[in-house]
Amino acid sequence: MKKKNLPLIESVTITGIGAEGKAIARIPMPNAEGGTSDIVCFVPYCVPGDVVDLQVTKRKHSFIEARVERLVKPAAERCEPNCPHYGECGGCKWQILPYEAQLRYKQQQVFDNLTRIGKVQLPPFSPILGSKHVYEYRNKLEFSCADRKWLSWDAIHAAGGLENIDNSYGLGFHIPNCFDKVLDIETCRLMPDINNRIRNGVRTFAREHGLTFYNEHTHQGQLRTLILRTNHRGEIMLIVSFGEKVAEPSLALLEYLHREFPEIISLLYVENLKMNDTIADQQIHVFFGQDHIIEEMEGLQFKVGPKSFYQTNTEQAYELYKVARDFAALTGNELVYDLYTGTGTIANFVARKARQVIGIEYVPEAIEDAKVNSEINGITNTLFYAGDMKDVLNDAPDIIITDPPRAGMHEDVIATILRAEPKRIVYVSCNPATQARDLAMLDAVYRVDRVQPVDMFPHTQHVENVVLLNHR
Repeated sequence: MKKKNLPLIESVTITGIGAEGKAIARIPMPNAEGGTSDIVCFVPYCVPGDVVDLQVTKRKHSFIEARVERLVKPAAERCEPNCPHYGECGGCKWQILPYEAQLRYKQQQVFDNLTRIGKVQLPPFSPILGSKHVYEYRNKLEFSCADRKWLSWDAIHAAGGLENIDNSYGLGFHIPNCFDKVLDIETCRLMPDINNRIRNGVRTFAREHGLTFYNEHTHQGQLRTLILRTNHRGEIMLIVSFGEKVAEPSLALLEYLHREFPEIISLLYVENLKMNDTIADQQIHVFFGQDHIIEEMEGLQFKVGPKSFYQTNTEQAYELYKVARDFAALTGNELVYDLYTGTGTIANFVARKARQVIGIEYVPEAIEDAKVNSEINGITNTLFYAGDMKDVLNDAPDIIITDPPRAGMHEDVIATILRAEPKRIVYVSCNPATQARDLAMLDAVYRVDRVQPVDMFPHTQHVENVVLLNHR
């Protein structure tokens, strides 16, 4: 259907929250029989109870998508967002909901996924564990550079036209689904204010010293990305990715960062001449300090390097891992397999209460980090292997802890688990939908005995969930 034929629908009441954090309304639309039938409409940046005028932007057979043209009447529980970039950067979409309401909808999301997709018998759910901090909770952020910053039509109109705006030097987040459009960010409240001071300082330095920002179409420009990582002590790792070989004024920028920000104890850089901005396959150079920072959890130290995976909400990661350990009910005699172990955080966290923990991970570099993390903590009852889960999981473990990526576990991995027949499975998931699918495949042999949602990402629709399965 052509865009010009898509209707404007007035005074629509938002009724719920759906996929990807979008709100839901049900709208009567003409059907093939000449009558009308309700169709689901997905709308971003709304909350249940809002009354809005909607401009339909996409129509499919089973649903439509729309944007808000006018907020007719705000919902009673709608609140003001605490971010100057709300509605443009694409993150933190739920800031217009009080945090208590966010937790309520996340709990419901877990319940809906496990009941509608999993269709397995479930125990009563434990109340979701909310985050202690709802702002400044992240320990990692990545910002992109663009030689031209993205501007909304509203911003252009307010300035009286593009000719009245300096749209050079964009340093911030990519617009959703746009690899080449970067929204310039002045203030981000997901990390402590040091992230704003560093990012804004880099932009100012670049302007004053002629340091060019990257263009995704021409693949030219000196500065590509900034990655900030911080630990519980407020120490910073900064990885600066350059699109050209490092020379002046790139070296001058690194000197400036070292001089102006003593919080940066690990100042690293990458010369990334590839067409994409990932650094996983790139050599990391140390400009100043060490090549890692140290994070601590319950007396354990974890080495976090520039390529390491570490849960981005440090305090909630501790709560998540405590739930996983509690569900495992370790006595000190168990052989535990930790699948998708990453850098061995969970494996090392539970090791003191197990006979032995074997961590398995696809990525060899992560396995080397896991071994180091055991070594620096004096943990001797862990073993780590890199390889395919179904090929490495050979013994008969008493307990399996699994923390797969958003796609969930592969069918071959589930088949291997079923053959291994552990007494208990602790399933940590960042995607309750794929977790529910996997629970259905395990249901013939394992029953779900406990369910504990955990909120790691306030103001977003994302939610973690931990499930305990016991052998029938």
